Amino acid sequence: MALALVGVFTFTGTAAGALYYTLEHNIEAVNIDALTNEDLRPAAPEPDPEDPNGGRALNILLIGSDARDGENGAIGGEAPGMRSDTTMVMHVSADRTRVEVVSIPRDSIVDLPSCLTSNGEVPAQSKAMFNSAFAFGWDRGGDIESAVSCTRTAIESLTDVRMDGFMVVDFTGFEHMVDAIGGVPITLDAPINAPLADLDLPAGEQVLNGQQALGLARARKGEGLNGSDLQRIDRQQDLLDAMASAVLSKNLLTDTPALIQFLSSATSSLTVSPEFSSIPELTGLALSLNKVSTENIIFETIPITDYPADKNRVIWTSAADEVWANMKADIPIPVSEQVSGTGISSPEPADTAGETADTTGVVVP
Repeated sequence: MALALVGVFTFTGTAAGALYYTLEHNIEAVNIDALTNEDLRPAAPEPDPEDPNGGRALNILLIGSDARDGENGAIGGEAPGMRSDTTMVMHVSADRTRVEVVSIPRDSIVDLPSCLTSNGEVPAQSKAMFNSAFAFGWDRGGDIESAVSCTRTAIESLTDVRMDGFMVVDFTGFEHMVDAIGGVPITLDAPINAPLADLDLPAGEQVLNGQQALGLARARKGEGLNGSDLQRIDRQQDLLDAMASAVLSKNLLTDTPALIQFLSSATSSLTVSPEFSSIPELTGLALSLNKVSTENIIFETIPITDYPADKNRVIWTSAADEVWANMKADIPIPVSEQVSGTGISSPEPADTAGETADTTGVVVP
């Protein structure tokens, strides 16, 4: 998305203004300040008044929402409420040379702190599943602000790492973004047949469309799957890596229809904090990442082990403390050498760090 956002500035004249206006108003911004007790949050660094994000690391809460209404309901099946199937913390180093994305298993057993919603307080919960924070917030408050507030409160309480903003993406956004880039090329070691996710894929090389990619990201049960949320997290990370490869292998800056379709899909699916609610802010962050090479974009799952009372649940190990401590100190996080075993591979992306777009002279991350 960062690459494509820079492409907005390849347009000139009235068409550019119309596109800019459309993208700006596609993004839904929500403010959870009214649901925040600053005294209980990790301390924030003093910002530079001219560049609030300049010279400091950023930690961004990423949530994939399991919304089941409207078009999302047609994909996932109509159901009341909203849940978070996927939660990640993205760390952008202060020198803008590293991006680390840490996944948190939804089945992690943790102690959740109390949190504020628009309809009162959710009490603290002992030995609860991590993704219950989002669900409790939504069920009590009935809005996305409450759900995100409880999730952010949980993350900051468990990690002592302050979140500088958040982004929530839904089913349809993911599906449409994949279609906008012409699909995601992957290789499967074995076939996968998951009826509940409307997914039936052969083994071997193939290009997934949006519906198939979303099904692969959501599926847990069926042929070729073991029912594990951890395996699903690994597949989600593999898919994001494959999407990055696909975007980097295409020059969206010279394909105006594809660029517009991708940006429209991406921005329409986003609910974000005010810090990331405008095209200039997002593009500024994108341009600041021009030093990041593909090998310095790291996907990792927080270290876990089986929960003794229930083998279908997990708990964080002591190694998780080092991950969060390093993130807070802006030190590279330790990377697991464990092989994911998802059976998915994708072409290596071209390393475009530091390259210059032919059409604009803009450095593209």
